[in-house]
Amino acid sequence: MPPERFGATITSDGVHFALWSETATAAWVSIFDADDAEIDRVALERGPADIFQAVVPGLGEGTRYGFRTDGPYEPSQGDWFDPAKLLADPHAVTIDRPYAYDARLGARRDEAIDTAPLMPKAVVSALPAPVPHRPPSFIPGGLIYEVNVRGFTMLHPEIPQKQRGTIAALCHPAIIAHLRKIGVTAIELMPITAWIDERHLGPLGLSNSWGYNPVGFMALDPRLAPGGLAELRRTVETLHGEGISVLLDVVFNHSGESDAQGPTLSLRGIDNHAYFSTVRDEPGTLANDSGCGNTLNCDHPATRRLILDAMRHFVCHAGIDGFRFDLAPILGRSRDGFEPDAAFFRELRRDPLLNDRILIAEPWDIGPGGYQLGNLREPFLEWNDRYRDDVRRFWRGDPHSIGDLATRLAGSSDIFGGHGRTHSRSVNFITAHDGFTLADLTQYAAKHNEANGEANRDGHNDNFSWNNGIEGASDDPAITAARYSDRKALLATLFASRGTIMLTAGDEFGRSQQGNNNAYAQDNAISWIDWAGRDRALEDFVARLAAIRAAHPEIADPVLLGGADVEWTSFDGRPFEDEDWHDPKTASIVMLLHLPEQPRRIAVAFNRTDEALSVGLPPKPGHHWRRLDEDGGALTLPPRSVAYLIEEASA
Repeated sequence: MPPERFGATITSDGVHFALWSETATAAWVSIFDADDAEIDRVALERGPADIFQAVVPGLGEGTRYGFRTDGPYEPSQGDWFDPAKLLADPHAVTIDRPYAYDARLGARRDEAIDTAPLMPKAVVSALPAPVPHRPPSFIPGGLIYEVNVRGFTMLHPEIPQKQRGTIAALCHPAIIAHLRKIGVTAIELMPITAWIDERHLGPLGLSNSWGYNPVGFMALDPRLAPGGLAELRRTVETLHGEGISVLLDVVFNHSGESDAQGPTLSLRGIDNHAYFSTVRDEPGTLANDSGCGNTLNCDHPATRRLILDAMRHFVCHAGIDGFRFDLAPILGRSRDGFEPDAAFFRELRRDPLLNDRILIAEPWDIGPGGYQLGNLREPFLEWNDRYRDDVRRFWRGDPHSIGDLATRLAGSSDIFGGHGRTHSRSVNFITAHDGFTLADLTQYAAKHNEANGEANRDGHNDNFSWNNGIEGASDDPAITAARYSDRKALLATLFASRGTIMLTAGDEFGRSQQGNNNAYAQDNAISWIDWAGRDRALEDFVARLAAIRAAHPEIADPVLLGGADVEWTSFDGRPFEDEDWHDPKTASIVMLLHLPEQPRRIAVAFNRTDEALSVGLPPKPGHHWRRLDEDGGALTLPPRSVAYLIEEASA
């Protein structure tokens, strides 16, 4: 019978080890002592369903181990078996130290280099009792807060030094207070499972601080979770107590083993043919739809089981509410391209533990037909990069951008409204971890990634950014005032948008990365959030926007806005005509909401012009318009600003 779970399981007789490989001819488990010496190597017996397994008596919790395999070694044919390579257990839930790149990890078999001294060891761990299953509190339309766990608290003055940069720091009262202040309903943690640095970073004196280069899909990285699974579980429980859901950003599209010159760490040495996609009719050529050197083959049942097992692990034992899938089309790739109803998606929908989780797709990869925005199926929400670009283009001042802005504000029906669908699945965002921060968007016209050591060749070139007159930091009062207005306008646009919104941590108070739009390798002050220097006035402004959105859920409701729900007008209340939509210079508009369930009309006015404009919306008899975003604020908008208004009965 196949084992209930792969990896290491504590039994009454010792520890049961199980490893799947269709093409290996032999497999062993190596046991290590506290000094990292290999003290035993036990052969695993091949049984039904290509599962190698054995019970090793006398072992228990805390045992350190790794796997070894044998079989053909012919990389040109996709075979990488080498007993000298210690292999990480794909189902390990604990490792004893972080991964560190070493060129010897990729040595050829004929070099006979034992990699055990270079590899972290898996640790046999007793799993805690399952967390009681509960539906996520987050609902579409809420605010997702994207967090790089390490950089988020490394410089926070109230976090104890030993706790900075860890998952546990998210429980600190200062962090909880901040999340509540700005209305966060779900926190999305950038990758927290163990990763390895890309091989080019070491010689540059850099290291990966984002985690999008995984080795294992279940074992937490010890740098982020020194307390292991229990630390994550306590953090999730604390955040749940504050009404905040917890999402994991997961990388199920490639492994840190990279291309053919990369290290053999786990899946490559276990069954390269099963776990990785290859170029058609070229079994030794790895497909690179991820852009990271290899691509997981999610069309294979073993890969799907590994991914689903990882998801179940975090839901069952840590209470995780959902997942954001990096390069999600890879999950649905077959030999013939992307399939929206691929086997992985079908199995996910049927899984009783996972079918109520929040699912968010980054709906693109770099493979053929990789741009799939709008093509995933419910219940997936999707990162909407067209929202990002169109909002940026409008506020930058691009001509012919008013119609695109209105479409994005209303939920992007052009993307999500097909086939009679009534709800937007858009995750609206202006910035994310990948790209400029919101502050840098308004002070850099071009990227400045020189610190990455790649001569500024890396990162996106088309950022739709602007610098308000001077590239980079400035003490000029006029320029700093213009940038501050632009940041407020961008944030107010985001919070006025229909559907789910996402804010990247630190954008609410003006964090900068000095113009670096690809700071994945900057584990330093470039990417660490400067809490001491934050713009508290901007932070308070965001808190006000969040309070307005929470008090008026009709703004956030993911139901797509139709002609009966919204009116687009000029500032004096005149309905927009064709000439307004098609005039390349149109730079102001009012979104007037009058939904059937809405007790009072709400308007959001956008003024991108360089002049102050007065809102003259005709009120209903016996009513008047009042600013929501400012106490007693006038109905005149300064240049390049946004105002929220509500229609109320006059006293």
